[in-house]
Amino acid sequence: MTIKEKQQELVDEFAFLEDWEQRYEYLIDLGKQLKPIPEAKKTDDNLIKGCQSKVWIDAEFRDGKLFFNADSDGILPKGIVALLVSIYSGHSTEEILVSDFEFISQIGLQEFLSPSRANGLMAMTKQIKFYAVAYQLKS
Repeated sequence: MTIKEKQQELVDEFAFLEDWEQRYEYLIDLGKQLKPIPEAKKTDDNLIKGCQSKVWIDAEFRDGKLFFNADSDGILPKGIVALLVSIYSGHSTEEILVSDFEFISQIGLQEFLSPSRANGLMAMTKQIKFYAVAYQLKS
């Protein structure tokens, strides 16, 4: 499945949720399903700057694709980063770099978040793109 297809699937799933309480619960459930990042990877290098909570994103490049691991000490940020990991992990750097984050607006996530959490979300998306650029330069 492509990134675009995953994004559309997510937009469709959010459309079925009637209100933000259900969407909030959905994000929390995503966070609960996220495989925890090893403690050794919870470093300052992997810590996302600009988040209200502590959020770590680590990337591994193998077989021409980027795989992300992430964690957070907050339940909502953990759900948000789990959502991003589910979409972008397992794709090539090229596909990640040409993808957009329009789906975030389509599901209304930014309007639902406080300004500081929205800033954290943008910092997470920038970090994913940063990893794609960094690993593209290495390959």
